[in-house]
Amino acid sequence: MSAPRSLEALIDALRKLPGVGTRSASRMAMHLLQHDRSGAEVLARALQQAAASVRHCSRCYTFTEQEVCDTCLDTTRDATRLCVVETPADQLAMERTGAFQGLYFVLMGRLSPLDGIGPREIGLHKLMDRACDGIVQEVILATSFTAEGEATAHVLSEALKTRGLRVTRLARGVPVGSEIEYVDLGTIAHALADRR
Repeated sequence: MSAPRSLEALIDALRKLPGVGTRSASRMAMHLLQHDRSGAEVLARALQQAAASVRHCSRCYTFTEQEVCDTCLDTTRDATRLCVVETPADQLAMERTGAFQGLYFVLMGRLSPLDGIGPREIGLHKLMDRACDGIVQEVILATSFTAEGEATAHVLSEALKTRGLRVTRLARGVPVGSEIEYVDLGTIAHALADRR
């Protein structure tokens, strides 16, 4: 017996989510259709609404429903500091800390030459235009500490420094609450090099 076409289509759609394989997608689809039809309808409406109304901010490229996002419109933020992140999720994480009151630029990715993602694909020219607006004085690179994130930070740093901007990078080090004997050697080495 084969599954109905619409069920197969739902499973295939759920498989497009990161980290969701065929079995997980099948379990989710079956649960929604068998136990939570109203939840399935709410999910469908929310997804349709988000797909129709969420777009990129024209200044920082995060997700918004307006031409310019609320963060970019906030006149109380420090416009002299620009934090560069890879994704809107990274921006939300930075915002949750409450420690940064400047503005953002969201790359919507990171350099990955093996995947064909170069400076053009992550919007390097848009970042250069934004950072060189005459107001920004410091660019904080808050990319991931993966190989791709480090490469992205290096390329961005070199490009921004040629424009006379102060470029800083998020510090790396021993996580709060951890015991040194259990921290990996690379983290300890970076913590020693980046000590203050």
